[in-house]
Amino acid sequence: MAARMTSIEPIHFPPIAPANTKVALTDGERAVTYAELDRFANACASALLNGAADLAEERIAFFLPASVDYVAVMHGVWRAGGIAVPLNTGSAIPELEHYLSCARVTRLIAGADCPAELVALCNRLGVNVVDVADLRDAPPVTLPTVAPERRAMMVFTSGTTNKPKGVVTTHANIAAQITTLLDAWGWQAEDTIPLFLPLHHVHGIINVLNCALWAGAKVDLFRRFDAPAVTRRVADGHYSVFMAVPTIYVKLLDYMDALEPGAADAIARGFGAMRLNVSGSAACPVPLFEQWRARTGQVLLERYGMTEIGMALSNPYEGERRAGHVGMPLPGVEILLVGEDGNTITTEGQPGEIRVKGANVFLEYWDNPKATAESFVDGWFCTGDMAVIDKGYYRIMGRTSIDIIKSGGYKLSALEIEGVLLEHPAIAEVAVIGVADATWGEAVAAAVVLAPGTTLDEESLRAWCDGRLSSYKMPRMLKVVESLPRNAMGKVTKPDLKPLFS
Repeated sequence: MAARMTSIEPIHFPPIAPANTKVALTDGERAVTYAELDRFANACASALLNGAADLAEERIAFFLPASVDYVAVMHGVWRAGGIAVPLNTGSAIPELEHYLSCARVTRLIAGADCPAELVALCNRLGVNVVDVADLRDAPPVTLPTVAPERRAMMVFTSGTTNKPKGVVTTHANIAAQITTLLDAWGWQAEDTIPLFLPLHHVHGIINVLNCALWAGAKVDLFRRFDAPAVTRRVADGHYSVFMAVPTIYVKLLDYMDALEPGAADAIARGFGAMRLNVSGSAACPVPLFEQWRARTGQVLLERYGMTEIGMALSNPYEGERRAGHVGMPLPGVEILLVGEDGNTITTEGQPGEIRVKGANVFLEYWDNPKATAESFVDGWFCTGDMAVIDKGYYRIMGRTSIDIIKSGGYKLSALEIEGVLLEHPAIAEVAVIGVADATWGEAVAAAVVLAPGTTLDEESLRAWCDGRLSSYKMPRMLKVVESLPRNAMGKVTKPDLKPLFS
C-alpha cells in the first residue's frame, strides 16, 4: 500500500519510491512521472504568483480537457493559495458566463484552442485569459504555506433542480474526501485506472484523479470516453480499477455485444481480472448490475455521494455488495435519516432524508449565505435525498423534490418504479416523474426510450405492470422519446421532461 500523506498544507503528491521514475499520468503517447508532474505544478504555482507571496484565495478558473496541463494547473492553483475553479469544457457560453460571474473569477487558464466566444466573454467580464503554455517553464519561487482550513476549490452543482451553485471545499475537506476512500476501496500504488469522466465533477476530480495520485497510482487520461481505446487496454490487462457512471457500463455492454465473440470475451475477461469496478453519480439499475456481473464476473460497487460531501455511503470493498443499495457510511462520515416531522428515523424500511456530518462536508455555497444556512440543520447537511435502511444497507429512493412522487396519499419512489420498468423487453431507458393531477395530486408519468424494433403503448405497459407493480405505482402517462435529456455526468435532467406531459 502506498505511503499516506501526513500533511494537508496544501494537497500535494505523496512520497513514493522511486519518486523520479514512477509514472503518474499518461496522456496519449506521453508518460509523465511524479517528479515531472511535481515540477510542472510548482512552475504553474510560481507563474500564477507572479511576484506575489500568496494568491489569497483568488479564483482561478481553467478551461482544459483531461490532460497533464489540467492536473498541473489544479495543483498549481492549490499550492499558490488560490481557489481552483474547473470548468466544463462542454458548457455553453451562457453557462460559462454564470460560472465566471458567480465565482468572480479573475483569471482563466486555457489552451491555444480556447474558443473565440469564450475569449470574448472573458474580455467582456474583465477576466484575464492565460495560455497554459506560459505557465510551464516559470522559475521556481518560494510557495506559501496554505492552512488546511483555507478554501481550495469551487465546483458547481449540476443544476438539475435549480441554478448551479458554487460549492466551496477547503484543503481539509478535500483531504478527508480522498483519505476515506483510500482504505475503503483498497487503493494501491500499483493500481492503474482510466480517467474519461468529466473533470468539473467530484467523481472524476476526487474519486479517480486525486485518489490515484495520493495513493501513488497511475492514471491514463482520455479526453472523452472512447470505447475502442479503453477496451483495448482492458483486454490487455492494463487496468486494476475502473470507475464509471451507469450509462458507460450500458455502452460497454452494447459495444461488446457488437463485437466478434473472441474480442468481446477478451474484454470481459479484462474487466473480470480487475480488483474493483465502481458505479456512481447516478443510480445503477438492478438489471444493469446483474447484466454486468453475468458478462464480466464483476460485482459492481455502488456508492453514494454528491458535490457538497464527496462520498458518504459505499458498499464494502470486501463483503456483500447489494444490487440497488449504496451500502453503509464510510469511515469518518456520520449519517442521519430524518422524517418529515423532523424526527430521527431508527426503524428499518421507513424513508427519511439523508443528512451528513463530517470533515468531508463542504464549507459553503459561494457568495450565497442564505442557501448555505438553509442547507444545514443543527450542523447536519441536508442532502435532499431520500433513503431507507434495508438490513443495514442504505437504499436511495430519490430526490425529495424530483424522485418522490406523492400520489393518492402514497409516497412513491421514482427510482423503484424505473427499476421495474427497465425489466420490460421493449424499454431501453426510462425516467419516471410526477405530474400534477387533480385527482391524485401527482400522477406517475414515464418517458421511455425503446429498444430497436419494438413498440409500446400505455395499455400494453399497464397490462405488463400488473403483478409487478402495485396499481398506484403504475404509470398513468407514457411518452416515447428518442433520448432522455442528461447532464454531463449522465444524470437525467427530469425537469426538462415536465413539458412532455403538460
